This record gives sequence, structure tokens and C-alpha cells, in this order.
Amino acid sequence: MGVLDRFEKGVERVVSTAFAKAFRSEVKPVELASALRREVDDRAAVVGRDRTVVPNDFTIELSPQDHEKVLAWGAEPLADELAASVTEHATQQRYAFVGPVTVVFVEDDTLEEGRFQVRGATVRGAVAPATTVAASMRHPLVDIDGQRYLLTGPVTVIGRGSEADIIVDDPGISRKHLEIRVTPDGVVATDLGSTNGTFVEGHQVPAATLVDGNTITIGRTRILFWTGVDDAEDG
Repeated sequence: MGVLDRFEKGVERVVSTAFAKAFRSEVKPVELASALRREVDDRAAVVGRDRTVVPNDFTIELSPQDHEKVLAWGAEPLADELAASVTEHATQQRYAFVGPVTVVFVEDDTLEEGRFQVRGATVRGAVAPATTVAASMRHPLVDIDGQRYLLTGPVTVIGRGSEADIIVDDPGISRKHLEIRVTPDGVVATDLGSTNGTFVEGHQVPAATLVDGNTITIGRTRILFWTGVDDAEDG
């Protein structure tokens, strides 16, 4: 099953089968997914050895009619499926993001029904989906319950609250539980005054300098940390 086939299945699963049918004569979700893939391919930029950066922040401009349908059927789940489709495509092509993948819909009254425009931008954030396993001291990688993130900013906050850079659904985790800071002297994990504490390699610590392969535990969640080989990559 290809990326677009999985995307259509995801749309049906998250919203309903009726969602895709509602777009029969208007903009179809699979057309939006294809346009996002083209935007990524067209704007891919080689910035270093084995590192090609692509847009991660997308705005989809829709006609008033199509925009109304997207809102009525659920813009957020559709945006999530589109972001997942872009991420999967980037993984297959070994592209890199510098921030989280986001998709938003806006209304453009100059567009006719069935017409749309995609605008992509490269927006740096604290974390990005890990599309490769190429971690480094500059951009470490964390695995949280099987979901991998590249730390693309100097400071990353992990917690249960919406203000965290990486949100983890675990009642044993505080809203802002753990900070991971990338410095020239190493990567430092610091507990942010959490209720249940932070454990590195099984030992509760207020702060610790992390090394490749460390395991961090917060609540019932295990975080695997990797830096790999520092290849002084650009980006």
C-alpha cells in the first residue's frame, strides 16, 4: 500500500468514510496530499552532506466553499493526516525537517470551488520528526514510546501540558517535566521541579549530562537518547 493509499485510509479512519465522499466534486484530500508532496520535493534544499532540508510549515488556501466543508468535517484530523503523509514521504526520500510539521487551512475568496494553493515554509522549532537515524551532538535524537524526534532547537521541554515541545500522555508526568538542553559542552537533562522526578539509567537526578544510549524515565514513560557520531553537519 502506497503513501497516498494509507493517507486515504487514515482519513476514513479518523473522520469517517463520508468525509472523503463529501469531496467528490470539490477538492479531494488525496489531491491536497499530492500537492504537499510536490511542494516538499520542489523546495528540497541540500544544506550539508547527506542532509536535505524541506519545508515543514504548510498553509493550504481553499475556496470559501471548500474551506467550509473542511471545517464542517473536521479540519484538525485532516491536518494531522496530511502532516503524517508529508512525514512519511520525507522519511522515504531521506529529507530532513528543522521543526514540527504543521498544516493549516485558510479561506481565499479569490479561489473558485475545487481550486486550492499550497504554500510551504521552513520554520525552525525545538523538535522535528526524525526522518532518518542520523543523530549527532548538535541534533540529538530521542525515542519516546516508539516515536522518534530530532532535537533541532537548543532547548526542548517534555511534559504533559500543551506548552511542552513534546507532549506525552502519561498521568505520572508533570505539565513541564523535563528540559533537554544542547550546549557546546554536552547535552544536559534537567528536571523542572516535577512531582515524580526524573531518572537517568535508573537513578533519580535533578540534572545529568547525557551520553549516547542513555535511558531517561519520567512517570511510566521511557525515553531513549542518541547522539550517534558527530559529523559536524550543517543545518
